[in-house]
Amino acid sequence: MNRRRQEATQRISPVVILALILAGAFGAVGGVTYVVYRNCQIQTAREIDTVERRIEKHHLDIRTVQMRADQILNLFAIRQTLQEVGTSLVPIPVGVSEDVLPPDETPAVASASASL
Repeated sequence: MNRRRQEATQRISPVVILALILAGAFGAVGGVTYVVYRNCQIQTAREIDTVERRIEKHHLDIRTVQMRADQILNLFAIRQTLQEVGTSLVPIPVGVSEDVLPPDETPAVASASASL
Protein backbone atom coordinates (compact mmCIF):
# COMPACT_ATOMS: atom_id res chain seq x y z
CA MET A 1 0.00 0.00 0.00
CA ASN A 2 2.82 2.39 0.70
CA ARG A 3 4.29 1.51 -2.63
CA ARG A 4 1.23 2.71 -4.53
CA ARG A 5 1.21 6.06 -2.74
CA GLN A 6 4.82 6.66 -3.62
CA GLU A 7 4.18 5.80 -7.24
CA ALA A 8 1.10 8.02 -7.42
CA THR A 9 2.84 11.17 -6.14
CA GLN A 10 4.88 13.11 -8.65
CA ARG A 11 8.21 14.39 -7.68
CA ILE A 12 9.42 17.85 -8.69
CA SER A 13 12.62 17.59 -10.61
CA PRO A 14 15.69 19.53 -9.49
CA VAL A 15 15.67 21.46 -12.79
CA VAL A 16 12.23 22.90 -12.02
CA ILE A 17 13.32 23.83 -8.50
CA LEU A 18 16.44 25.54 -9.90
CA ALA A 19 14.30 27.37 -12.47
CA LEU A 20 11.94 28.60 -9.73
CA ILE A 21 14.88 29.79 -7.63
CA LEU A 22 16.39 31.63 -10.62
CA ALA A 23 13.02 33.19 -11.47
CA GLY A 24 12.65 34.38 -7.88
CA ALA A 25 16.18 35.79 -7.91
CA PHE A 26 15.55 37.62 -11.21
CA GLY A 27 12.29 39.01 -9.82
CA ALA A 28 14.02 40.21 -6.66
CA VAL A 29 16.87 41.83 -8.61
CA GLY A 30 14.36 43.46 -10.96
CA GLY A 31 12.34 44.81 -8.03
CA VAL A 32 15.40 46.23 -6.32
CA THR A 33 16.58 47.80 -9.58
CA TYR A 34 13.16 49.36 -10.13
CA VAL A 35 13.15 50.82 -6.62
CA VAL A 36 16.66 52.26 -7.07
CA TYR A 37 15.82 53.88 -10.42
CA ARG A 38 12.51 55.22 -9.13
CA ASN A 39 14.28 56.70 -6.10
CA CYS A 40 16.76 58.44 -8.42
CA GLN A 41 13.87 59.84 -10.47
CA ILE A 42 12.18 61.20 -7.35
CA GLN A 43 15.39 62.80 -6.11
CA THR A 44 15.98 64.39 -9.53
CA ALA A 45 12.41 65.71 -9.60
CA ARG A 46 12.91 67.24 -6.15
CA GLU A 47 16.16 68.88 -7.25
CA ILE A 48 14.44 70.28 -10.34
CA ASP A 49 11.62 71.68 -8.19
CA THR A 50 14.16 73.29 -5.86
CA VAL A 51 16.00 74.90 -8.78
CA GLU A 52 12.72 76.12 -10.31
CA ARG A 53 11.73 77.70 -6.99
CA ARG A 54 15.10 79.45 -6.80
CA ILE A 55 14.69 80.71 -10.38
CA GLU A 56 11.21 82.05 -9.60
CA LYS A 57 12.57 83.75 -6.47
CA HIS A 58 15.35 85.38 -8.50
CA HIS A 59 12.85 86.55 -11.13
CA LEU A 60 10.73 88.07 -8.36
CA ASP A 61 13.81 89.75 -6.88
CA ILE A 62 14.73 91.14 -10.30
CA ARG A 63 11.23 92.54 -10.80
CA THR A 64 11.31 94.07 -7.31
CA VAL A 65 14.67 95.74 -7.98
CA GLN A 66 13.46 97.05 -11.33
CA MET A 67 10.33 98.45 -9.69
CA ARG A 68 12.35 100.16 -6.96
CA ALA A 69 14.78 101.57 -9.54
CA ASP A 70 11.85 102.93 -11.55
CA GLN A 71 10.43 104.53 -8.41
CA ILE A 72 13.79 106.06 -7.49
CA LEU A 73 14.48 107.32 -11.01
CA ASN A 74 11.01 108.82 -11.44
CA LEU A 75 11.49 112.45 -12.50
CA PHE A 76 8.60 113.77 -10.40
CA ALA A 77 9.77 111.86 -7.33
CA ILE A 78 13.30 113.26 -7.75
CA ARG A 79 11.95 116.81 -8.03
CA GLN A 80 9.78 116.35 -4.95
CA THR A 81 12.69 114.91 -2.98
CA LEU A 82 14.92 117.81 -4.01
CA GLN A 83 12.25 120.29 -2.92
CA GLU A 84 11.85 118.54 0.44
CA VAL A 85 15.60 118.58 1.01
CA GLY A 86 15.78 122.25 0.08
CA THR A 87 18.58 121.98 -2.45
CA SER A 88 19.85 124.88 -4.53
CA LEU A 89 19.57 122.91 -7.76
CA VAL A 90 17.35 124.40 -10.44
CA PRO A 91 15.96 122.82 -13.62
CA ILE A 92 17.90 123.49 -16.83
CA PRO A 93 15.94 125.13 -19.64
CA VAL A 94 15.46 123.03 -22.75
CA GLY A 95 17.56 125.12 -25.18
CA VAL A 96 20.60 125.57 -22.92
CA SER A 97 21.94 122.02 -22.92
CA GLU A 98 23.94 120.62 -25.81
CA ASP A 99 24.89 117.10 -26.82
CA VAL A 100 28.60 116.29 -26.68
CA LEU A 101 29.59 113.26 -28.73
CA PRO A 102 32.88 111.40 -28.40
CA PRO A 103 35.42 112.01 -31.18
CA ASP A 104 35.15 109.76 -34.20
CA GLU A 105 38.07 107.32 -33.90
CA THR A 106 36.90 104.66 -36.30
CA PRO A 107 39.55 105.41 -39.01
CA ALA A 108 42.39 105.00 -36.50
CA VAL A 109 40.96 101.72 -35.27
CA ALA A 110 40.45 100.51 -38.82
CA SER A 111 44.01 101.40 -39.80
CA ALA A 112 45.42 99.72 -36.71
CA SER A 113 43.53 96.52 -37.43
CA ALA A 114 44.50 96.66 -41.12
CA SER A 115 48.21 96.79 -40.25
CA LEU A 116 48.01 93.53 -38.31
